[in-house]
Amino acid sequence: MSGFLKNPMKYRLIFTAYNSLKLFIFQTMEQINLNTYKADGPIQLKDRATYENFNEDSKTLKKELQKITRELADFQNTLYAHGKYGVLVCLQGMDTAGKDSLIREVFKQLNARGVEVHSFKVPTKLELNHDYLWRHYIALPERGKFSVFNRTHYENVLVTKVHPEYILGEQLPDISSVSDIDEAFWEKRYRQINDFERHIAENGTLVFKFFLHLSKEEQRQRLLRRLDIPEKNWKFSPGDLSERKLWDRYQECYEEAINKTSKSHAPWYVIPADDKKAARVLVAKILLDSLKKLKDVKPPELDAKIKANLESFKQELEKETP
Repeated sequence: MSGFLKNPMKYRLIFTAYNSLKLFIFQTMEQINLNTYKADGPIQLKDRATYENFNEDSKTLKKELQKITRELADFQNTLYAHGKYGVLVCLQGMDTAGKDSLIREVFKQLNARGVEVHSFKVPTKLELNHDYLWRHYIALPERGKFSVFNRTHYENVLVTKVHPEYILGEQLPDISSVSDIDEAFWEKRYRQINDFERHIAENGTLVFKFFLHLSKEEQRQRLLRRLDIPEKNWKFSPGDLSERKLWDRYQECYEEAINKTSKSHAPWYVIPADDKKAARVLVAKILLDSLKKLKDVKPPELDAKIKANLESFKQELEKETP
């Protein structure tokens, strides 16, 4: 420290360089090409990166996420007041891809009354007594609110395609055995899902679909951590290892689903998920940048009579004695 005091010019140069570096980092984050992650045409998952951290450390990524989510929270308040759009955020990914922690970190600054999270697990008896999209229809966001689907309607062309015997539980009139589930069946499901998303998009629901693209090695490490850390043991299931053996089949099904259902009104984004903090920044930034393009989302105009009397309302309150 005494060296700096003796040479204040050296201190100023280092301080200037530090601020320049911070500005460079900010500009780099701002200049991320989000279209890189969009599935605009046919994709191959093996060609998509699973790791990205923008050459930033964990602390910088955390600060960037806080900045973005504050803006997202402000936008959500305006969205609620505007009252014409709902936002549907769909998260898919292999086990341990980081869906739960992403939801917690990306949406924690939003008004709790404006966000509903739905985790879709094995269908209940009630849900199986309806068509497979029913439980997703009733969980759609109200206007002005966000709905986050942790696992989504795509489970019906992912886990059921890997395990077609699950389809038999739906009691479909034209399906009596697994042999009845042919390629035409899956094509029909893709069409139904596309119709579902087009319908809700045309009626004011903004649809965002994120595939958290995890490497097989990173999943292995995360499963090992669940076994090594006692507090995380409860997250582990022997079924995780059984499903892991079907990794390649799941990758094929994800790739096909993305390619058949990524549309301009309901795009898929393939998010590198090996670094959780970077994945959260990407999802939050895609949401914020896309939503800010909605130029019609503005706070409603005050009633003319109320607006004309704002000053008198203010004076009335100021006259009150504490």
